[in-house]
Amino acid sequence: MTARKGASSRAAIPPATLAALNGGSLAAATLAESLAVDFAVLLRAALPVLPEAAIAAMQDAAGQGVTRRMALAAALIEAEFGAGIAMALSAHPSDTVRGWAAFLIARAPGLELGARLAALRPLADDAHFGVREWAWLALRPHVVAETAAAIHLLWPWTAEPSANLRRFAVEATRPRGVWSAHVPALRRDPEAGRVLLDPLRADPARYVQDSVANWINDAAKDHPDWARALCDGWRRSGDAATARICARASRSL
Repeated sequence: MTARKGASSRAAIPPATLAALNGGSLAAATLAESLAVDFAVLLRAALPVLPEAAIAAMQDAAGQGVTRRMALAAALIEAEFGAGIAMALSAHPSDTVRGWAAFLIARAPGLELGARLAALRPLADDAHFGVREWAWLALRPHVVAETAAAIHLLWPWTAEPSANLRRFAVEATRPRGVWSAHVPALRRDPEAGRVLLDPLRADPARYVQDSVANWINDAAKDHPDWARALCDGWRRSGDAATARICARASRSL
């Protein structure tokens, strides 16, 4: 089956496509399509028994950033159904709804970090690019709160056969990150993250290479000498993948 190309801007999304995105029957093919989804309409379509007060709350939040609205959707769903509904939502056709499942897992009460990661794992390895992003963004507050534990638990993921999971280990712990809170412990001491970076310094997947480079570039904004020294050491291997990572990692130096 040929992948749908998708629209590059909201204005270019055909009305029928937007209706399908909002109705939950179609996954977004681009970031522009993902950002165009009306969360209130999708909430009503995906969970028609959700109280109107919850739909109204989402409508009122329409002007907020998308990450805030993802978290709000999870909170509204949990208030009505509990966090256990995440398993059902994780199989939904809509990538946005599967993203809500990730945020539900992230806010589920009483889970230790290891159990939370295990529950998020299928979404971290989801076939859809957007769901994979929501998975690490949902986990981010826990990485901030339990940085050392997160690094310890994510280290085995750097040896996973799936490039998605290897990337997740890096992206979830980026010192600065995108659309997310910074990780103060790693901004202060990026060396603590070397255990995740070193195994991936010659990763064959560009998806992983880019994440490793972005992690180092994040760290370079606070610790440029650390980033230079890391890449100087890595480059001695002569590996082409390592050279590409270091070139991208050094773009702000």
